[in-house]
Amino acid sequence: MLHVAGDLDVAGAPRLRAELEQAITAADPLNLVVDLTEVPFCDSVGLGVLVATLNHIQRMNGRMILVLAPGMIRHLLTITNLDRHFETSETLGEARTAMGSAA
Repeated sequence: MLHVAGDLDVAGAPRLRAELEQAITAADPLNLVVDLTEVPFCDSVGLGVLVATLNHIQRMNGRMILVLAPGMIRHLLTITNLDRHFETSETLGEARTAMGSAA
C-alpha cells in the first residue's frame, strides 16, 4: 500500500514515480493499493505517472487499485475516460477487501 499526500504535478510527480517504482519492486505478488485521498490536485504529468504505472503493472499481470475521495482526481479520471481503465475504491478498507490479503 502506498499513501500519497500533496499535489501530483510537475513538482511532485518525480517523487511519486520513485515511490511507485519502489513499491512495485517490493510487491510480491504485484498487487498495489495507492491511497490518493490526500491529493487535492493532479495535472497531466501526475496523471501520466499513474497511467504509466498502471500499464506496467498490467503487463506484469498485477493489479492496482486507486483509493479516491470525491473531488478533483475522480472527476479527472471521468472526463478523460480513464475511469474505465483504473480500478478505484472510495476507502482503503474497501480496496484492501477487494485486493484480498495481498494488500
